Amino acid sequence: MAGEEEGEFYLRYYVGHKGKFGHEFLEFEFRPDGKLRYANNSNYKNDTMIRKEVFLTPAVLRECRRIVAESEIMKEDDNNWPEPDRVGRQELEIVMGNEHISFTTSKIGSLVDVQSSKDPEGLRIFYYLVQDLKCFVFSLISLHFKIKPI
Repeated sequence: MAGEEEGEFYLRYYVGHKGKFGHEFLEFEFRPDGKLRYANNSNYKNDTMIRKEVFLTPAVLRECRRIVAESEIMKEDDNNWPEPDRVGRQELEIVMGNEHISFTTSKIGSLVDVQSSKDPEGLRIFYYLVQDLKCFVFSLISLHFKIKPI
């Protein structure tokens, strides 16, 4: 793990579609300088875009890096994953040390979509990593930007 902690770390995830409410999306980015950028745009019922930025400690970035490393997503290839379609698209870009990957696929509704794909094992790794990352980001954002006291 020591080798994995060296070098640059960058991660960007995007999921979205263009529909009757316009361009709706969720995007987050972990930058090498420790900044987490988060954006959520939904025009449903005239909702507005939510944008949050926060600087993370090195320990939090190490944890994000560990989640990515343990998923082994860097060994995967998206050639046999479903292409983005009218339902939407997902993008995941990761720079870890001297490795740089970029995945693009359609939105995944459930594990049934994963199992019926041409590469169920690789897409399953992607699916669970994205769930873990979303949970991690939502936790960080809600902890940092708590509006009401507990």
